[in-house]
Amino acid sequence: MGGVAPLIIGLSASAMAQEPAPQGAAQPGAIQQSPIVQRIEVTGNQRIESGTIRSYLPISPGQPVSQIVIDSSLKALFGTGLFADAEITFDNEGTMRVDVLENPIVNRVRFEGNKTKEDKLTEELQLSPRAIYTRAKVQADTQRIIDIYRAQGKFAATVVPKIIELPQNRVDVIFEIDEGPKTGVAKITFIGNEEFTDAELRKAVLTAETRWWDFLESNDNYDPDRLEYDRQLLREFYTKQGYADFSVVSAVAELTPDREDFYITFTVEEGPQYEFGKIDVRTSLEKVPGGSLERVIPIRQGMQFNSELMEQAEESITYATGIAGYAFVDVQPRLTRNPETQTVDVVFEVNEGPRVYVERINIRGNFQTLDRVIRREMRLAEGDAFNKVLVERSERRIKGLGYFSEVEVTEQPGSAPDRTELDVAVTEQSTGSFQVGAGFSSADAFIVNFQLEQRNLLGRGQYLLLDLSGSSRTRRARISFTEPYFLGRRLRSGFSVFANRTDFEEAGFVSDSYGAGLNVGFPVSEFGSIGLSYLLRQDDITLEIPGQQTLLAGQSPQDILVAGASFTLNGTNTVVANRCDFLTSSIDPTCDSRGKRLTSQIGYNLRFDRRNDPIDPSAGWRFDVGQSLAGVGGDVNFLQTTARGSIYQRLPFDFVGALKFDAGYVDGFGDDGVRVNDRFFKGGNRGFRGFDVAGVGPRYIQCRSGGTRIAGTARYERFDGDPVGTLCTNTVDRAIGARAYAIGTLEAKIPLPTPPEQGIRAALFTDFGAVGVIDEDDKLLNQNLLSYIDYDGNGVGDEPVQDDFSLRVSAGLSINWNSPFGPVQIDIAEALVREEYDEEQVIRFSAGGAF
Repeated sequence: MGGVAPLIIGLSASAMAQEPAPQGAAQPGAIQQSPIVQRIEVTGNQRIESGTIRSYLPISPGQPVSQIVIDSSLKALFGTGLFADAEITFDNEGTMRVDVLENPIVNRVRFEGNKTKEDKLTEELQLSPRAIYTRAKVQADTQRIIDIYRAQGKFAATVVPKIIELPQNRVDVIFEIDEGPKTGVAKITFIGNEEFTDAELRKAVLTAETRWWDFLESNDNYDPDRLEYDRQLLREFYTKQGYADFSVVSAVAELTPDREDFYITFTVEEGPQYEFGKIDVRTSLEKVPGGSLERVIPIRQGMQFNSELMEQAEESITYATGIAGYAFVDVQPRLTRNPETQTVDVVFEVNEGPRVYVERINIRGNFQTLDRVIRREMRLAEGDAFNKVLVERSERRIKGLGYFSEVEVTEQPGSAPDRTELDVAVTEQSTGSFQVGAGFSSADAFIVNFQLEQRNLLGRGQYLLLDLSGSSRTRRARISFTEPYFLGRRLRSGFSVFANRTDFEEAGFVSDSYGAGLNVGFPVSEFGSIGLSYLLRQDDITLEIPGQQTLLAGQSPQDILVAGASFTLNGTNTVVANRCDFLTSSIDPTCDSRGKRLTSQIGYNLRFDRRNDPIDPSAGWRFDVGQSLAGVGGDVNFLQTTARGSIYQRLPFDFVGALKFDAGYVDGFGDDGVRVNDRFFKGGNRGFRGFDVAGVGPRYIQCRSGGTRIAGTARYERFDGDPVGTLCTNTVDRAIGARAYAIGTLEAKIPLPTPPEQGIRAALFTDFGAVGVIDEDDKLLNQNLLSYIDYDGNGVGDEPVQDDFSLRVSAGLSINWNSPFGPVQIDIAEALVREEYDEEQVIRFSAGGAF
């Protein structure tokens, strides 16, 4: 075993013998006569072939040798980084001898004393197993490790490299690390700020003060690179507020006496606040006059100066000219400050730029996702004319895949002035996930579900869902698969197979369903697509609604029950059976849905998406409309139409507003009504926050068995003031589903002080709309006074079937957190406008994980 050697390995080189020879003797080192090299011999090499070493030399046999040639040969050998030492001699027989000492091979690289993961350190080093060892590499790696720790705020970290020599000219490299304490940021102060407080400016920079309770903060340490970025952020903050002359005079970081924290001080000069003065667009483009471009930019005279609006104006001009067919446009804003009037005159000079072509598209960061999955979303191909609009569109499409947390498409110079390369840098995120949902409501104390899916199967962009769940109410099994590019074309196709059993106790029925579906989709435009589907489903609906009725004199159970009904006798004259089996109750609004039915259904869905970001939009819109027709065979006939859309808009103070709507209508045909399982149920996880699952919409209210009864009168037109005998005040109700709904949402996304990488979002919202409309046959019970109840206890009879397509309103707060263990969502809502029979839900919680 070798011992520990010093870090510095000596490098030496000697050219030719310089000692004087006896007079008259041959002088082998003499180069005055420019002797000819007859042969080149290599000695001392162990791993490197002699022929390889000869190839590094600028001389070969048959050429004259000189001192200049020998110096060049030595430089060439050392320049390879393969040799620790080299010596060249030349004798009288024309033999040039090259004696080398090879640099060692790194056997392994080790770290001692580190708490940081070795993978994070190793990926930054030049040295690695089987690499050539050099002193320069060790020094560079030592400094790089120190830089890594400084970026983490550990400025007291020290790194000492040690070299252990091994047989066969190998070495182990050991970095002895003392990380030291983490240095935080004790205080961030500002000098020269008059218009904004220190607290406001601290929110503008990325560096944060260290707080013991804020364990999620990752920028509460001193980083020189981040400090430079903070200078830029301050400049952006002030210029957005109209301070066009703002500058950061200095940014100083001072270490505290105990060497544990830094004091950071920014010295700024704010200058006056400016407004926009004259705005002009000058263009040489024939198809796009300057006046039309002025209308698309978001800047007007008299507005407060804002550097962000300047950037948006350039983007708007580039986009507008791109749509008009100009792929290469040069937009140059010219600003003229007028200190005396505190205005800034802006002239946008728009000219056609030089034609540039895409030479190459480089994709980086996709360790799992195949290149072709990303390339097929690019709106540009190698050899196409460069177009900034298409580049931005490509970036949005790649981001819309949902496979990457970050997507950035940048331009790099090509091999010629009219060539450019596009670098597509992506950061992959988890595309497989499991979802665990939980909720608290007045009807169910706790609800849990589980789901497993992979949205990027084997990196091919395919979607696979395996949904296996079970609870006291639900048993579900489903397999779904989608190929987004069937046969290599933009043709989405897929299938699903499912078997479900659902105890929908809010509606009083149990559904057993199984079947399969096929779907295919294709684009109709750059921003639109259409999907076609077919579904074959077998449903078995069971209404588990107990009931009982007393036999009158001379009656038998068969006289009061439908044919074939099952029953039991409680005593001698009380018949106990399913409520729907009694002749007097068979007009229950859901009784007609009982039994097995086969649904054969075709449908389509048309979608347009013009959002600026498919994951976290702040501008643009989206619209979906679809229809499903059941009756292509099977036992069920209905036509269902649904539509939903959303509009996003940036608001002042970094808020993002959204207006959303969701509407649907279903109607039977061929003398068929709409079965209960084909109706719409809203509330809870089915939409309309602030209401329980199926808690908003038509309901059937009936007397609870053994309920208290009081005398009362009816209040409806056909029975107004008529006595109804006794009214039941102890009632039970259930949802019966609606044929129509229309729900809108106003939402304002709140800008939070937390860093974006923490993935925390919050929004204020209000949901408003109506849910209702049922078949007239479902209201037959309202024609029978004996069915009336008093669910509000005011002594006035209420119709048992309530169907009010009336306005409901709720409002609240929604919080989303993309946590390390999966997405978490909490909705806190209050129903502000509701019907008396609606069911409320104040808090809903869901959480999940990803892999």
